Amino acid sequence: MPTRLDALKQHSLVVADTGDLTAIRRYRPQDATTNPSLILKAFELSDYQPLIDEELAAIRAEGGDRQTQAEHAVDRLAVAMGSEIAQVVPGRVSTEVAARLSFDTEASIHKAHELIELYERRGVSRDRVLIKLASTWEGIRAAKVLEREGINCNLTLLFSDAQAQACFDAGVFLVSPFVGRVTDWYKQATGQDFTPENDPGVQFVRGVCQRVGQGGYDTVVMGASFRTVDQVLALAGCPRLTISPALLEELAATQGDVAPGVAMEKSGGPRPTPLGEAEFRWGHNQDAMANDKLAEGIRRFAEDQQRLEGLIADRLAAH
Repeated sequence: MPTRLDALKQHSLVVADTGDLTAIRRYRPQDATTNPSLILKAFELSDYQPLIDEELAAIRAEGGDRQTQAEHAVDRLAVAMGSEIAQVVPGRVSTEVAARLSFDTEASIHKAHELIELYERRGVSRDRVLIKLASTWEGIRAAKVLEREGINCNLTLLFSDAQAQACFDAGVFLVSPFVGRVTDWYKQATGQDFTPENDPGVQFVRGVCQRVGQGGYDTVVMGASFRTVDQVLALAGCPRLTISPALLEELAATQGDVAPGVAMEKSGGPRPTPLGEAEFRWGHNQDAMANDKLAEGIRRFAEDQQRLEGLIADRLAAH
């Protein structure tokens, strides 16, 4: 009998939600996703220390003030780590635009171009990279431009139907609707525990998959932010699932068949009229959970980015 991880791979592409090369090699995912929180963890891993030392030495040699060096170093390290990961996974690596740019379309586009240029200098072509942007109105506008330029995007921190529809309208390559953070909000709001079948996060992602099928959109749905193996298994059949090492380990350590919980069928029915900015903002605003979790998610990523910049500045100053 197969492990549940192998059985899950029969229904969904598995993506590693980590920058840990050891874990990526062990579980053999198709893709890997990163964000400032994961890079912050990876910053302490022994596998990356030679790479970090090399990049910081190059940045010191370029000169400039410590803060500017630290900000630039985050991008350099994200791409350096992503390039290492690209040698291990057969698919793509997601690399995030700084959360502080989530409400600035032009700055997001510029940062995406810089990240792609850094990857190409390392011999990693743009078709191996997904630029990760927050699913704000401005982030989705940036993604629309980038997609037309042949730079594929992963729209993250997605919590509302309005966000999902705007991403489909923009023709983005991939969306990452969150599971665990949706469920966290409803647990706190209601005091209720949920089974996999009535789990609000699971139901939300299933709804996003259904919207893709009904509209015949090409956007890939990737369930993200899982808290439990039960949530992962309930979404078997979702095109991609990005899963933490702890949950990958749990899936790999147990045997059993996995039945699909999502049926991706394209009906190609009539598509809704594309959302304008006012409609998007109103629709998202009407969802209290989505409003709270998007704002919180941007703040968290920005805080981790600042912590990472602080660690880098300290290490630059130490030499």
